[in-house]
Amino acid sequence: HDSVVFEELVDALPHICGKPGRPRRWPGKLHADKADDIQRCRTFLKQRGIRARIARKGIERNDRLGRHRWVVERTHAWFAGMGKLRIRFERRIDLHLALLSLA
Repeated sequence: HDSVVFEELVDALPHICGKPGRPRRWPGKLHADKADDIQRCRTFLKQRGIRARIARKGIERNDRLGRHRWVVERTHAWFAGMGKLRIRFERRIDLHLALLSLA
């Protein structure tokens, strides 16, 4: 289940570049699916000043968050089209990560 490693995943996010000056450490908001709708995940994001955009189980309909989530689904479909990334043929992790960064 993804929520088990939710904290490690957010902590592994790279610094956000863009505006001149010091890069931001955390994103302004984070979109997640209903599987991450547990208090532990919401508290973790709040402690870091990240606004949670997580669908609540049984409350929010999918079409409300769909306009934001289609970007994620499109990106997953794009990666799925790249055969070497879809099934990891490379034995060395550094080569796989290099292909991933090129994609």
